[in-house]
Amino acid sequence: MNRIDTFLELVVKQKGSDLHLVAGNPPRIRLFGEMFPVKYRELTADESQQFLYEIMNDRQIQDFEQNGDIDFAYNVPGLSRFRVNVFHHIAGMGAVFRAVPSEIQSMNDLGLPPVLKNLARQKKGLILVTGPTGSGKTTTLAAMIDFINTERKGHIITIEDPVEFLHKNKGCLVSQREIGAHTKSFADALRSALREDPDVILVGEMRDLETIGLAVTAAEMGILVMATLHTSGAPASVDRIINVFPPGEEPYIRTMLSTSLCGVVSQELLRRADNQGRIAAIEILVNNAATSNIIREGKTEQLENAIQSGGMQGMQSMDNALRRLLDAKLITGDDAFMKARHKSDFEKFIDVPDSPDVEEIVIDSASDQPSWTNQ
Repeated sequence: MNRIDTFLELVVKQKGSDLHLVAGNPPRIRLFGEMFPVKYRELTADESQQFLYEIMNDRQIQDFEQNGDIDFAYNVPGLSRFRVNVFHHIAGMGAVFRAVPSEIQSMNDLGLPPVLKNLARQKKGLILVTGPTGSGKTTTLAAMIDFINTERKGHIITIEDPVEFLHKNKGCLVSQREIGAHTKSFADALRSALREDPDVILVGEMRDLETIGLAVTAAEMGILVMATLHTSGAPASVDRIINVFPPGEEPYIRTMLSTSLCGVVSQELLRRADNQGRIAAIEILVNNAATSNIIREGKTEQLENAIQSGGMQGMQSMDNALRRLLDAKLITGDDAFMKARHKSDFEKFIDVPDSPDVEEIVIDSASDQPSWTNQ
């Protein structure tokens, strides 16, 4: 057991999402979207380095010292798996650990809209899952991949940085590749994947022109490609794909995207009204005849209207998703207002939520053993 495992155990037991370990500060835990300090001494630069180098192998240490930051996965047997980013800052080293559940939740368990199953049943095309950092994109994609793995027989290739959820072979053969450990870049791995007889390719993040171009090409070739983008809203996601290409190529990519896009799932995570976790509000765009024509003609400002009129096909806007959660008393009016696209429609629901009933996190600085006391 490494010394940092004590802090990670607190994250899991408190149902937190992240551990922040930064030299010059006490550790902090993100709980239901908010940061809480651990009652512990400030970490020195040497102590932070010792904690982090203890869990890194020689290759990771070398890459970190050369580049100044590194991403990797860290597994604590019997506890959880964590996505880790280690970085340099002004006071020394820092790291953020994102907890990845050991078990993949099903689409039903997550309460995802039924139309996502229809998207996952597509044999080819491009599915985008978008949203800001920490909005649950990876969890949604993992559930969709697990659904495909259960229903189909084929070859699923995931390309991630780093590998987070571990998929077992069910109906499909699943090959999981990690940037840095197994391949140099998303583009290199995607180019190779086209020759590996895939039925489904998961691209952890479309970061650059080459990766986006290869993903759209793969979708055109008859492969189901699932990918993430850090954009807010389905229309903005379509614009991001198109605008990354040089102006002279935009008509060509608009035509390709109009035929290859299956749908866009854009989500936000909000704290539950009972302060017992978080729930996703999901905007959905499905590519139908009207949507395809809008994309091909470059009139993406009309996509919002297409979403509003596509309710029968499972489409919904972010504001409609928020209103449904609000009507079900699952979220507060204040949180709904903060995430709403048209805030004037939610002003009447603003309230002041009670402070969350959070346990104080206490670690004895001498023994490094956790204990809890109620605030």
